[in-house]
Amino acid sequence: MSVLDVAVIIAAGFAAGTINTIVGSGSLITFPTLLILGYPPLTANVSNNIGLVPGGVSGSYGYRHELEGHSRTLFRLGPLSFVGSVVGASLLLVLPPEAFKAIVPVLIAIALALVLVGPWLQRRAAARSPHEAEPGWHRWALGVGVFVAGAYGGYFGAAQGVLLMGIFSALSSEPLQRLNAYKNVLSSIVNAVAAVTFVLFARSSIDWWVVLFIAIGSFVGGVVGARVGRRIPPAALRGLIVLIGTVAIVKLVAFP
Repeated sequence: MSVLDVAVIIAAGFAAGTINTIVGSGSLITFPTLLILGYPPLTANVSNNIGLVPGGVSGSYGYRHELEGHSRTLFRLGPLSFVGSVVGASLLLVLPPEAFKAIVPVLIAIALALVLVGPWLQRRAAARSPHEAEPGWHRWALGVGVFVAGAYGGYFGAAQGVLLMGIFSALSSEPLQRLNAYKNVLSSIVNAVAAVTFVLFARSSIDWWVVLFIAIGSFVGGVVGARVGRRIPPAALRGLIVLIGTVAIVKLVAFP
């Protein structure tokens, strides 16, 4: 690994930690970057997942004030993210690497679509009256959605934050910043559970140098994202994500 590669991975980790805290989808920076640098898809996915855990922790801590008095919601949704992550990570370990390599371009495309529709979902959530009553089925649908997002995150990880925000925006009338705080905590649970699963059962697919450098960048990025990241124009973030994700799809499909 060259010095330039180290700098690029740390920078990508920093960008991912910042973006994950603000809008989600930071893995669409780190994962494609690792592919472009020549890492196999499975190694890139597993190493990236583990490396982003510190960024999730620092970003969640930065949003702690939005969570005050709302721990019951996290205690209700957290176990669903936990179980979903175990299911997704198990599928990643059971299915052959060839299957992941074939599926991942589709997953990246889905993730990019979620990034693009994210602003519409957030505007819809912001326009909802805080006093508007939620239908009774929303609570159950929200639980199912959190489980599915956990399974998605455990298997792949990219844009699970955007997926969660889409689910929250459609099914919850709570303030957007609080929903973002929920998203940060639940995404961290998913990444942490998947990371433990990979360490226990997929050590051969882990590049620990990649993990270290992404972890350094993502931890600092999580702090920055929670403090000043909201000042970054969302359109610029989304444009960068779509560009890098598209490059990764082209590389996987045209230059396997």
